[in-house]
Amino acid sequence: MTKRGWRAEVKRYAAPVAFLAAVTIAVLLVRSGLQTSSSSTEPTTLATTATTTTTTTTSARHRRPKYYRLRAGETISDVALRFDTTVEQLMSLNPKIKPNQLRIGQPIRVR
Repeated sequence: MTKRGWRAEVKRYAAPVAFLAAVTIAVLLVRSGLQTSSSSTEPTTLATTATTTTTTTTSARHRRPKYYRLRAGETISDVALRFDTTVEQLMSLNPKIKPNQLRIGQPIRVR
C-alpha cells in the first residue's frame, strides 16, 4: 500500500470516529448539565399555600382560513396527509368541491 493510500484509509475511518466521539461528548455534557440543574446539593424546602384561582373562558381567537392550491396529480388525501388532517375534515371545510373533478391550481381550504 502506498503512502497516499494509507492516508486515505486513515481519513476514511478517522473522520466518522472523530464525529462519533464529538457527539458522545456533547451528549454527556448536556446530560450532566441537566442532572446538575435538576438536583442541587443543598436541601430544598417546599412551602405550599392554598390559593383560589378563577379562570375566565373566552372564545378561542378566530384564525383566518388557510388555503392550499392543488398541484398536478394531487388528490384530497394527499392534501390531508400534507396538513395532518382527514379527508372528511377537508370535505366539511370545502362542501362545494367534488373530489373527482379537481383542477390544478384549485384552492382548497385546509384550516
